[in-house]
Amino acid sequence: MFAEIFYWVLNISIIGSGAGLVVLILRRVKKLPRFAVYLLWVIPLLRLWIPFGIANQYSLLSLVSKFTTRTVVIWEEVPRVTMSNFIMGANSYFPIKYKTNLIESILGVASVVWIIVAVAAVLTSIMLYFFTRSELRSLELIRDNIYKSNKITSPAVYGIIHPKIIIPEVITEGDINYIIIHEEVHIWRKDNLFRVIAVITACVHWFNPLSWVFLKCFFEDMELACDAKVLKNLEERQTKEYASAILACAAGRTFFSSAFGGARTRLRIENVLSYNKLTMMSTLCFAALVAAIMVALITNATI
Repeated sequence: MFAEIFYWVLNISIIGSGAGLVVLILRRVKKLPRFAVYLLWVIPLLRLWIPFGIANQYSLLSLVSKFTTRTVVIWEEVPRVTMSNFIMGANSYFPIKYKTNLIESILGVASVVWIIVAVAAVLTSIMLYFFTRSELRSLELIRDNIYKSNKITSPAVYGIIHPKIIIPEVITEGDINYIIIHEEVHIWRKDNLFRVIAVITACVHWFNPLSWVFLKCFFEDMELACDAKVLKNLEERQTKEYASAILACAAGRTFFSSAFGGARTRLRIENVLSYNKLTMMSTLCFAALVAAIMVALITNATI
């Protein structure tokens, strides 16, 4: 059973890598809003979990399916649902019958290694999460869900169900208000939940080095998108003060919490100081562009 699961995991890892590489290219387009880039990471996330998709002639996979993949139909009715098979190591798929005994043996051994490492990676991540929580038991309540601690170096949101904003003792009073606004955006967007999902996804695809590159870039774009949301309501003077607050909190990095100083500081400050608010027309145009990209990358090839 593990061999069959791993067969399809290999396929979706290849497809997810292709979608992620497209997002890596698009995130370099400076005029593209940061929230749009953040939203585009949904595409490789879905591709790295879901092995099937609706067949569509406008899918990017339609361009390559004639040369590098075999499209397997799993639902004939409209809308037709297919699976893209890059491995092409089987003659039939439900159940899988491999082309050679060697392929079956290799995938059998590889699947055992894959599941052991994946489970170990997930368990290690869970242990790190609870270790971090245990380190933050001695918190000083400021107000509501906002706390102060001497055990962290950068402000962050901890927790998913009942998130807490934790601020280091060294942060000055002038920066606290901007920090709280930033962290409240993370809470509103449920960013810590998406961080956990992203980490688990990377653990499942641990054998794919691109999954770890995507994870790092996703965390950076999460912070940039959060900055953009905050900047929508700030004046020019406040924007400069916000940039100073980012510089003051530049040290923090953590997997399971949304850290105020966790992304590349220079990049964030450049984005803050060059931020321009979008018009309604440009927002609609970018929304249409993102929708078109999603259709092209989420759907599968036709037969």
